[in-house]
Amino acid sequence: MSERADVTNNIDLLLEALPVHITAAIQASTLDPDDLLEIVMDLGRLPEARYRNEERFLSDREVTQDEIDYVIERIGVFGEDNRAGIPRTLHRISAIRNRRGTVIGLTCRVGRAIFGTVTIIRDLVETGKSILLLGKPGTGKTTLLRETARVLAEEFRKRVVIVDTSNEIAGDGDIPHPGIGRARRMQVPRPAEQHAVMIEAVENHMPEVIVIDEIGTELEAMAARTIAERGVQLVGTAHGNTLDNLMINPTLSDLVGGIQAVTLGDEEARRRGTQKTVLERKAPPTFDILIEIESWDSVTVYDDVAAAVDAILRGEDPPAELRSRDADGVVHVETVQRELINAPALGRRILPTRGGGERGASSGSGSERFAGPRRERGAAASSANGPTQRIFPFGVSRNRLETAIERLRVPAVIVRDMKDATLVMTLKNYYRQSAQRLKQAEEHGVPVYVLRNNTITQMERQLAQVFNLRLAEEDERGEGENRRSNGSEVIEDAMVELENAINQVMSGERNAVELAPRSSYIRRLQHQMADRYNLRSESRGDDPNRRVKIYR
Repeated sequence: MSERADVTNNIDLLLEALPVHITAAIQASTLDPDDLLEIVMDLGRLPEARYRNEERFLSDREVTQDEIDYVIERIGVFGEDNRAGIPRTLHRISAIRNRRGTVIGLTCRVGRAIFGTVTIIRDLVETGKSILLLGKPGTGKTTLLRETARVLAEEFRKRVVIVDTSNEIAGDGDIPHPGIGRARRMQVPRPAEQHAVMIEAVENHMPEVIVIDEIGTELEAMAARTIAERGVQLVGTAHGNTLDNLMINPTLSDLVGGIQAVTLGDEEARRRGTQKTVLERKAPPTFDILIEIESWDSVTVYDDVAAAVDAILRGEDPPAELRSRDADGVVHVETVQRELINAPALGRRILPTRGGGERGASSGSGSERFAGPRRERGAAASSANGPTQRIFPFGVSRNRLETAIERLRVPAVIVRDMKDATLVMTLKNYYRQSAQRLKQAEEHGVPVYVLRNNTITQMERQLAQVFNLRLAEEDERGEGENRRSNGSEVIEDAMVELENAINQVMSGERNAVELAPRSSYIRRLQHQMADRYNLRSESRGDDPNRRVKIYR
């Protein structure tokens, strides 16, 4: 399917509001005016035009206060968000003020109504499901939002109401820009009142579709959920570039269902092959479909937000569609398994608890006696010997075990049934609690390895021993290497302590936890991990007793 993209920008009205010499410079430019994004005028600096792929000065004269005032007199009134416009256009003029409130800088963004941009997601719009658009500034979120509102109102004859906070969707002035078609527009007096206007639109005007730009606060996220629960289709944009970003944003994560820590029973944790505390989606998403916008001609689509969020929380790559539009306007759709962009930020979605360390009787020497150095990602494993091992993780994190296998590049796969395994990996607590079941595995000749704790380091060490990996570093290891190994153990113990504390705070068991005194390097790691789980942290006390406290 193809569709022509027509551009309406009313750029002549913007140029009329600029000083004459700046207007003349833009008109004389050899660059394509359709690529002009914004004009910047800062007091005491050269005026500048920013195009899609280039920036260019417009004069050798510095901008004066009189020239800034000249523009202000020819545009609309600035609101509380320091944005103004030109009536019946989509242009946006944003102000920079000094401490006295005087405007000393202007950013004049060119607004465009581009007819045809909705082609790339038209089939999704037709479903009637709620759609959330994400993307960096300048990728065309608002342009696509405006065109979606027009298509729904004119072609599908739906009752569409636009909640317009900064008049970016329907333009400045009381009469909306024709780019929104038959859709109606409700202006928001102050940005802080956007959530109230969203609810008012539903209660007073019986819309079938609500269009919202820049959902950015918790109140707006709550209002969006209220609207969705009333059966109204939502089409909106939010602050954030990707689904991963949105999930770890405590203010807006409710738009995709929210995230909560859940404590599993022993049997359920064993069945899943995870620890007892995991992160799960809290509620149905407010938006059914999420679209990450790279540009007008390239988007990534998650047509089932609930399934995508659940996959990420399990540490899996969520299925997605990569859509692109070629020069002829033809849309190409490709199903992809997208890599997790922010996997560390969600800690692979599993909060491990500390375990002890020894190995089952039939498996030889204990894994804690293996002192080989940790293998770096991408290192060759040409010394791995033997056939492919089928590993059943009994209470051991599958995601971490997969990472360890990938790092060492050993011939191993993870199986979901113990009867298919050639070896079992478990933790000390599980070995004690399920001794009979594990003993049966040993009686059938399946060795059981009991790890000291549920960390990638321990898994890599055990795998290296299973596959008889002989690393060159082992032969060179001396007293210095032993010191480094002990240092790794200290870091590992500190992070396990932190993960246990995160468990307690997120589950509500404790309001705050103070950790043991650590070095500045380890404290920095602990602060970073706490931040990834949206918890607060601070360092307390003086060295050598300085320690980290974490709390909600």
